Amino acid sequence: MDQFPVSEQDRAALIARAKNLLLKPTDEWSKIDPEPATIADLYKSWVLPLAAIPALAGLVGSLVFGNSFLGITYRPSIGEALGTAVVQYVLTLASIFVIALVIDFLAPKFDATPNRIQAFKVAAYSATAGWVAGIFNLLPALGIFAVIGGLYSLYLLYLGLPTLMKAPEGKALPYTAVVVVVTVLAFMAMGAIVAPVTAMFVGAPTLAAHDGAVPGTLSVPGVGSVDLGKLEGAAR
Repeated sequence: MDQFPVSEQDRAALIARAKNLLLKPTDEWSKIDPEPATIADLYKSWVLPLAAIPALAGLVGSLVFGNSFLGITYRPSIGEALGTAVVQYVLTLASIFVIALVIDFLAPKFDATPNRIQAFKVAAYSATAGWVAGIFNLLPALGIFAVIGGLYSLYLLYLGLPTLMKAPEGKALPYTAVVVVVTVLAFMAMGAIVAPVTAMFVGAPTLAAHDGAVPGTLSVPGVGSVDLGKLEGAAR
């Protein structure tokens, strides 16, 4: 528990910074720029608590409401949903570090100033909007707002790169564009990895616990709820 802000002062500072990044991003980036920091501290005070929001919201939302597509709803088992949330969380933590490395690596290409700490600040703080909007994963019908939050994070990235990495005005835009493209690809890759990794590390134990049956239920309009485990058992 000591990895997360526990004092009232820490929580108030986290909320205030998140609010300012969302509502007054230009001013807040100027405050973040000169602040001393370490990667470990940024992980503990910012990335770890905020990155947990979409993972936890997605966990609860999938268990309570299920995952819907074209009117068909799949409600995973607790083990499967928990495994997905854990993998998503871990991959999010890893992706922030990778994005920071990309920002730092590309800096000289655009006459910006390479600085690993500053690059990590940009990667960590720009993701704030997407993480906060991840709370909408609780309700599948509001999932569009989580997408909007992710797009706003790209805008935060656009504002933060020139300020923290000191990219010249003429090269700030292409620098931002390249990093944005890499960021989008990184998160797309993360999404593509979640399913197979979860199946690898969570799927096998879950199936074993259910005597080889597929866990979860499927709700089909006009048919009702189908227990996938019982259905597979009947098929066998």
